[in-house]
Amino acid sequence: MTSPASGASSAADLPDYAPIPRSALGPALNEQGYYVGRVERNLYWVTDGVYQSAFLTTDDGVVLFDAPPTIGGNLRRAVDEITAANGVTNRVTHLVYSHHHADHAGAASLFGGDVTRVGHEETRRLLLRDNDPDRPVPEITFADRYTLQVGGERAELAWHGPNHTPDNIYIHFPGHDTLMFIDVVNAGWVLIYNLNLSEDVIGYMGAPAIALSYPWTHFISGHLGRLATHDDVAIHQQYIADIEASAREALTSIDPVPFYVAGGQNVWAGVKAHLDAVTERAAAPIIAKYTGVLAAADIEVFTRTTTFQIMQSLRLDQGVTVSGPAVHP
Repeated sequence: MTSPASGASSAADLPDYAPIPRSALGPALNEQGYYVGRVERNLYWVTDGVYQSAFLTTDDGVVLFDAPPTIGGNLRRAVDEITAANGVTNRVTHLVYSHHHADHAGAASLFGGDVTRVGHEETRRLLLRDNDPDRPVPEITFADRYTLQVGGERAELAWHGPNHTPDNIYIHFPGHDTLMFIDVVNAGWVLIYNLNLSEDVIGYMGAPAIALSYPWTHFISGHLGRLATHDDVAIHQQYIADIEASAREALTSIDPVPFYVAGGQNVWAGVKAHLDAVTERAAAPIIAKYTGVLAAADIEVFTRTTTFQIMQSLRLDQGVTVSGPAVHP
């Protein structure tokens, strides 16, 4: 094993990143490592500072929305804490999957076999494929829309096409002025690698506008330590729009020929050099603009990989051509 002193990286080697804007941070966690707070009326949210879940308390039972494994057993503690304080049952009767990813659903098995699980039909297909005992497949599925009603409360579930994943849904609480939509907007923070590791660039980029078409004041985004606002969504949209515009400019203005000439017979070397140059040119002004505005904007690899994904979508999905003729004459 290599020791840090011999050259391997360690946590102590982290660069001196820019300070995190106070607006990006949420409430302090308790001694158990979680925070649970009221969103509105009997809708609550839970966070460990990195992941988020939500639940509705009713006289007929608790409805849980996502079960991130990093929060894990603290979900049970949060439910018990709130239901005891409000004098209602702590029995979890339903669990709704926002999508199939294990980082948001990997603690679903903690709530036993009596829980009715709900998700998109594609979530069921993907969970059957993944065959993960920690993520039991949903018994109730839907294609486009489903209204979940428990104890006089309702949640409107809707699928508007692929975005972060093929199955990621919008969860609207019309009686609580709240929208839950996971893994697209990070309140106060930049995205991590590759558009938050999203699979459909066009769908991802269009998703915030769909989210804004719903009436809501509170937004549960699935990550980090606070709830999101309309302003957070607007800043996210501007960040993405700036990346798209910058990527388009770099893609159409940088001549690829010199890179291929330099690469000679190693065509992939020419490809790498060209696309790296486009990505660097496109990402640099975005990193500079948003450092101090969005937390972690100075972790350059996040914006660079997101820029690369958007730039590739411009080429492959939208037909934006590189500098030079679109079709060989």
